[in-house]
Amino acid sequence: MDLSDATWTDVRDVDTDLAVVPVGSTEQHGPHAPLGTDVIGAEAVTDAAVDRTDREVVRAPAIPIGIAEEHRQFPGTMWVSEDTFRSYVREAVESLAHHGFERVVLVNGHGGNVDALREVGGNLTRSGAAYAVPFTWFEAVGEHSADMGHGGPLETALLRHVDPELIREDRIEAAQEGRADGWGEWTSHTNLAYDAAEFTDNGVVGDPGNGDERRGEELLELAADALVRLLETIVERDVSRPERR
Repeated sequence: MDLSDATWTDVRDVDTDLAVVPVGSTEQHGPHAPLGTDVIGAEAVTDAAVDRTDREVVRAPAIPIGIAEEHRQFPGTMWVSEDTFRSYVREAVESLAHHGFERVVLVNGHGGNVDALREVGGNLTRSGAAYAVPFTWFEAVGEHSADMGHGGPLETALLRHVDPELIREDRIEAAQEGRADGWGEWTSHTNLAYDAAEFTDNGVVGDPGNGDERRGEELLELAADALVRLLETIVERDVSRPERR
């Protein structure tokens, strides 16, 4: 069930306590990919998994703005503080739990959200408000994960598969020319850079030319299958908190 399309009476009559919330960001992804790349990816993986599972799942609207100040030099990027993001996600999940959806998976498409989502999930779970866990799609695609950049091969491939018109194919060469090969400037296992503009001319990390539509199809399959396994595990999991030892 998609909450955006459902009526309140539809929701009242649903027989599940499981919900999924896509979470992304609105930020630059180079000259060739849209600002909404992270939201689109999170929604595509969420919807593919919901379609594949036999479990009844409530699909919440996506959270489209995340922790992305590291891209602030690139026009169009939006961001909120970590405190605001954590509070917003927590309260959104609490509202779902109020209606009985007490098992929630946060399907994430943005690397900058990862730590905050894990913290939110822990706080919600320990408080008893809900059992909430984050799932980041590009961490669940096997060997492909090593190629995750920014506007690079994985995100470009997924978009070429799910919505190819969004990729500006005539700008791929420009994206390749101004890209960085890796995220940050590292010395002694320390990233010296805080903002993407310090190490990439056009916001791209990784080669988008290595992300064709066929690879995008495989990425969606892998990520959706992994999310299905997670949803089915959470349905069966005992989510009560352990007693004091």
